[in-house]
Amino acid sequence: MTSKAYRTIFLYASGLALTAFALQWLEYKFFLKNISVEIYIIILALIFVTLGIWVGHRLTVQAPAQPFERNHPAIKSLGISNRELEVLEALAQGQSNKEIARTLGISPNTIKTHVARLFDKLSVDRRVRAIEKAKSLQLIP
Repeated sequence: MTSKAYRTIFLYASGLALTAFALQWLEYKFFLKNISVEIYIIILALIFVTLGIWVGHRLTVQAPAQPFERNHPAIKSLGISNRELEVLEALAQGQSNKEIARTLGISPNTIKTHVARLFDKLSVDRRVRAIEKAKSLQLIP
């Protein structure tokens, strides 16, 4: 075993020994009636909450966020135009057809056409599914 492994084992063993000592000390104080039951329970709860937060933090290490990189080969293979991509991004932002039409300066009927084409190209039947599929294919952030 490496020295790092021994160090880790020593740290965990020390932590457990310290915790066992603290619990024994608290039990001693409890039996001597120097502290009330409520304080004893609160101290134990704080120990377990702290331990839970620490373990949760150790187990859920998150990778640093990488910048979004659009999947251009997927866009090309699906045949999605630049305007349809703009409409898809607006859909992902939760805009209605009228809002998208105002933003892009085109008629709402044209937006309906773009949305219908996007549904066909992505093989979906709803806006939410289109957005989910586009995100999974990395077409939109």
